[in-house]
Amino acid sequence: MDAKPQQNPEPSPSTLPPQGATSVPPPPAPMRTTLRRAAFGAVAGAVLVAGAVIAVPGDEEAAAAPTPGPVARAEAAAAAGSPASLSDLTALIGDRQKWVETHPADAPSWAVLGTAYVEWGRRSADAAYYTRAEQALQRSLAAQPGERGNTPAWVGLGALANARNDFLAAKKWGETVRARQPKDWTAYPVLIEAYRGLGDYAAAGKAVEKFGTLRKGFPALAGTSQMYRDQGWREDALATAQEAADRAATPAEKTAALHRLGELAAERGEPAEALAQYEAALRTDPGNLASRAGRARALVALDRTDEALADYRTVTAKLPRPEYVLELGELYESLGLDGDARTQYAELRELLAEARTAGVDESLTEARFEADHGDPEAAVELMLAEWAAQRRSSAVADTLAWSLHRAGRTEEALQYAEKAVETGVRDASYAYHLGVIESALGQDGPARGHLEESVRTNPDFSPLAAPLAREALDALGEPAAGGPADMRPAPESPTAPDPEQKPEQPRQEPKAEPGTGPKAEEEPKAQPARSAAPSPPATKSGATASP
Repeated sequence: MDAKPQQNPEPSPSTLPPQGATSVPPPPAPMRTTLRRAAFGAVAGAVLVAGAVIAVPGDEEAAAAPTPGPVARAEAAAAAGSPASLSDLTALIGDRQKWVETHPADAPSWAVLGTAYVEWGRRSADAAYYTRAEQALQRSLAAQPGERGNTPAWVGLGALANARNDFLAAKKWGETVRARQPKDWTAYPVLIEAYRGLGDYAAAGKAVEKFGTLRKGFPALAGTSQMYRDQGWREDALATAQEAADRAATPAEKTAALHRLGELAAERGEPAEALAQYEAALRTDPGNLASRAGRARALVALDRTDEALADYRTVTAKLPRPEYVLELGELYESLGLDGDARTQYAELRELLAEARTAGVDESLTEARFEADHGDPEAAVELMLAEWAAQRRSSAVADTLAWSLHRAGRTEEALQYAEKAVETGVRDASYAYHLGVIESALGQDGPARGHLEESVRTNPDFSPLAAPLAREALDALGEPAAGGPADMRPAPESPTAPDPEQKPEQPRQEPKAEPGTGPKAEEEPKAQPARSAAPSPPATKSGATASP
């Protein structure tokens, strides 16, 4: 479950995280757990990967318990590489907090606590937990360096870097662990996310394949489905995601799998199917705010805007991720509620400032906002910095292209828009942006093809941009039946010869001596005329579209 804590965390790392909407107070550490720790020192190190806190499972007696408590459930999910419920995650945090208060030199427990804080920060959209996570992980490494076997703390730092969108750092930590322990599967989810963030989809695919050989079941299937999606293999992505849902062994796994099916359906332009999957996820976990946000998008596409607004308001109040706030602002704008839209955009600016202060890179969302609703030149600056820092995912390429176009640098934009589409990701907004850029450059044929692709892929990909895609396509008109009506080059002057007129017989002139006659000049070939491309329509705010 995703939930926004109701209060800010206290500075002390031993403070329990505030309770979310459905979280439960963590119970005290079980006596058996306490005795086992006293006997053996501490449980094995753990890391949080793909929404899971990775920990070595307990002894055989604990594993055989018929009704495991929340801590045991979180540890079991961690051992499987699967997501844990938020209430179980809360319990695990409380358990480790109490333990390290009296055992400050327990490196594995500090690693577990730090990586659990990472996951809590992701789920609550509260970057303050990332600071606490870093402190706990550094405490772990101070007690036992990574070179002496504390690789869980290194993997935890990789997960933290991914959460902050620092994919280069995450790649470094993941590759360091992989080089030392190639068969340690915990490094691979960190590497997969880092490679995808950097746009290295080939390396991500290899990491997914290796992960699948080391960790079977739901985690591998979920990663494989994402890999297929990145390559544009929609049918394979759907089949693998459905298999992951069928093999889900816990409510948390089931919720994650159903949410993924909803995302895939939405990208295919099937809002009714997406709505059904998101609602199934919410029946499994009513507090899953990510699925509620997905349901809001599906409701917008189905023209059920009142219900969508209610969902968005709930989500942004409890889980104010910048992308959700931007989506709600653009929905307000599409409905003509400009005052409400401005309020959301002002809130978005505050969230982006807070993220920068906390060391979280939200440049992608910020550039998308600035390109259409603020300062396109600022968006260009943000995305060029991302590109220079080797963060070259399809999303960054697309946003850079659109920012350049909105800033009046359309010729520069074309190469990045083409890169975004060429990655294989079948995103309707990518095709739309490329089509508008091509149209502005007078490339009417390619523009028409990409605009048609955008509305065919997902007719309702954005409440602001989808109508503009159809308008731009209508402005281009239909191509002439059978190709252009006249394939002849246009004459350059009234005296240019008509290609269909029979040439006159040349007059017989006296033959000149070699080298003495005037040199014949070739007539330049006439160039075909190119029609002017229509300018892309503008939104109410002056933008040509929204991302």
